[in-house]
Amino acid sequence: MKYLTPIPTEQECYEIMDKYHMRDNIMKHSVQVMHVSMAIVENLKDPSAVRADLVRAGSLLHDIAKTRTIETKELRHDLIGGEIMRELGYDALAGIVDSHVVFDDFRPDGRLEEREIVFYADKRVMHDRIVSLDERIDDLVDRYGINERIINLITDNKNLILAIESKIRSFLLNEIEEILSRL
Repeated sequence: MKYLTPIPTEQECYEIMDKYHMRDNIMKHSVQVMHVSMAIVENLKDPSAVRADLVRAGSLLHDIAKTRTIETKELRHDLIGGEIMRELGYDALAGIVDSHVVFDDFRPDGRLEEREIVFYADKRVMHDRIVSLDERIDDLVDRYGINERIINLITDNKNLILAIESKIRSFLLNEIEEILSRL
């Protein structure tokens, strides 16, 4: 049985961002990820397929640990952010934050998951601009590809992103590019 955990409101998300000193550029990125995510949610054939409040909060808070990891040189802002969400009592959000960099247990034939929408939206937003997947992958390689292993992880991840995109498309009323062109 699935249990319900609290989900912060949009205002509470901004308060959390402030509490964790989220840099302005990271906040702008997160807001744009929210716009992309919510545009997808608003175009679902069945709006009850996902929890919109969870997608909204997950989008806004997915990079909650990014400022900290930039300053401390810690790795894996995704896992640190997931832990922050757990400490705040937001277990449902922790799974989204944990999954936005390395996505495990993808089920192509399963129900549409909130974490899939946030993961995908994050891959379509470079800084605060909506971009193609190719442009975003190139940007990730440029910024984080410090060695061949990491470059291969980033580029190999593209197939997973495309699989998640395909799954999301199957739940939509309109094409993703049409939806994003309106933002």
